[in-house]
Parts: sequence; C-alpha cells; structure tokens
Amino acid sequence: MAEDSNSTGQAAGRRRAGGATGRRRKTRSTRRKAFMITGWSLAGVLVVGGAGAGYVYYKLNGNLTGVDINAQLGTDRPADIDDGSMDILVLGSDSRAGKNGKYGQDEGSSRSDTAMMVHVYQGHKTASVVSIPRDTLIERPACTKDGTTTPAQRRAMFNTAYEVGGPACAVKTVESMTGIRMDHYLEVDFSGFKDLIDELGGVDITTTEPIHDKDSHLDLEPGEHTLDGEQALGLVRTRKGVGDGSDLGRIQLQQAFIKALLDQIKGVGLFSSPKKLYDLADTSTKALTTDSDLASVDKLLSFASGLKGIGSEDLKMVTLPVMYDPNDPNRVLPMEAKAQQVWKALRADKPIPKSATKGSAGDETDAAKVVKDA
Repeated sequence: MAEDSNSTGQAAGRRRAGGATGRRRKTRSTRRKAFMITGWSLAGVLVVGGAGAGYVYYKLNGNLTGVDINAQLGTDRPADIDDGSMDILVLGSDSRAGKNGKYGQDEGSSRSDTAMMVHVYQGHKTASVVSIPRDTLIERPACTKDGTTTPAQRRAMFNTAYEVGGPACAVKTVESMTGIRMDHYLEVDFSGFKDLIDELGGVDITTTEPIHDKDSHLDLEPGEHTLDGEQALGLVRTRKGVGDGSDLGRIQLQQAFIKALLDQIKGVGLFSSPKKLYDLADTSTKALTTDSDLASVDKLLSFASGLKGIGSEDLKMVTLPVMYDPNDPNRVLPMEAKAQQVWKALRADKPIPKSATKGSAGDETDAAKVVKDA
C-alpha cells in the first residue's frame, strides 16, 4: 500500500444522481444482443421473476446480496439531482474467500480488482464508461466499516478504498474524485464472473497475438476461440500476457472483452428453454452484490430493462487520464486538468471530449488490439 505524502488533488463540485487452450469457436448461431457485463446481461433472464412462479421468484430474490450504501454514507454526498441520466459504479472484487481461494490465498480482505464508472445519458440510449486504474494514487476519504473508522489518506491506491471500507467506501471515494453521486452499485467476484460466462455458453473472440500468462493460467494462440468462464476470467485478469504488462494494458483488454461480450453472446436458447432461463437467472443473481435499491428481482429487472437499448456501438469506453508516478513507476497519478474534463462533461450529461484522454498513459498501450469480436 502507498504511504501518505502529498495529495494528488481531488475533483471539486457537487452534482447529480440520478492454463487451458481456447477451443475453436463453433459455427455462429442466432445471437441476441447482451446487456452490460455483470448487471445488464441479467435483463433478459430476469423475466422469469414475473412469470408467476412464486418459488422461483422467492429463490432468485434470496440469491441477491444488497448493501445499504445510502444509509452508510448519509447526506455528505454530491447533490441528488434527477436529470434523467444515471451513474453506476461497477466493481470486480478480488476476494479469495470461499470458491475464490483457487485464485490466491485468502488474507481476510479484498480489493476492487476492476472499477468502472458508468454514465448513462438522458434517454438511456448511450453511455460512457470510465475505467479507474486500481493503482491510481488518490486522496481517499475517511471511511467507516463495522463501527471502525479508517482516517483519510493521501496517495492511497484507489483499490484500497474497498479493502478498508467495503462498497460504501468505494462509492464515497469515487464521488469524492468526481463530484458525481452514484445512483447504483454493482459488484461481481471471480467465481461469479466465471460461472456467469459458463452458463451463457462461452464468449467468442479473435486474438490477433498469442497470449501466454502463467499467472492467469491463460494460453491462447492467435485466432478464433470460444472462451469458457475460466479462460474469460484469465483474459480479463492477464497483465504480463498483453501490451506493456501494466494494469493500463489490462484495462484496455477488459474494455475490448466487454464490447465483444455485448455483441457476441449466444442466445443459448433462453426463451425456448425454461431450464436454461432459470439456470442463467439463478447464476446471475448469485453472482451479484448490488446497492439495496436494486436488491430484488423486480427492481433489478426494471433497472436492466431500462438499459437494454445500449449496445457496444452506443458505448464510449475510456480510461481515467493518468500519468506514471515519477516516484514509483508501478503507480499512476490522475492528470487533474484532463480528469476534470471527463468529470465536467459527465456532470453536464455531455460526451467526453477526445482532448480529455489525449496524452494519457492509458491510451499508450495497444492491448485493446489483441482481442476483437469473432
């Protein structure tokens, strides 16, 4: 963890609410457009909740885990202004507890391995996604978890917010950075992601370069592949296997994978097979932790249905503008002026200008070109 020193500065202002080898891919069948990974892909499957099957509805509700972020954070937040847009913090956590133990030793805590701030524009037809590198040094606000308060810290790694204060601290930190109130929170862990991809029947991708990474147990030659859950997890976790080996390269790989997933997930006969529909709904709801406002089948279905018109072509994905820390090449610092361009645009419900990310270290890696839609 980074030690305290000079502040990197934070955004001001208040605003709104709201090792396996890849299999050759099979002949492409009819596909249905999927929704955003870990949250939006649920929309189609959760219709089972309204089918009148009381037991099924009850069981799916029981699968969901909700966190009352509003109660934990209170009123010291950016203004809650309903302008028709929506902001969501999506996290992938690196917990090694339970089924996740195969990915490393359980040390009793977890961090946010992946963080994406999603802004859905008014009308819910387009969205911008800002990936926040986990190694970004930020000013983390004071956070309270289980009655214990962790004081604010300067030059703290972004992903430690989740470690010291859980989802509420992660949300508080993003709100402090951006001046934007998060309307919702979605989280998935390693096992949940893997199980979801397996239940969907895999994801078709084409790799333009070989990817060999013993750490993420990924071994892919250039060409077409259908990735199962374990391989897909390896792909979004790999660092040394692509680009410059940095977390910034991994972020670009994750963004490319999400777009491929949005366009390419097979229909897997969901609406012709009640069993497949139920199995996917069961897996999906078990995979998610949400804010308490989304922690029911009805609410999650309504939320996801409102986003079903957004496809990969409607999604602008960027990385928070950063530069390498001159004191530690393994850490990055926000480029404050450019970061403010990003947050200002989103606060105004405007597209992110290209000038905001030009010159950022996050745009200098070619990792995104390694994976494309099959």
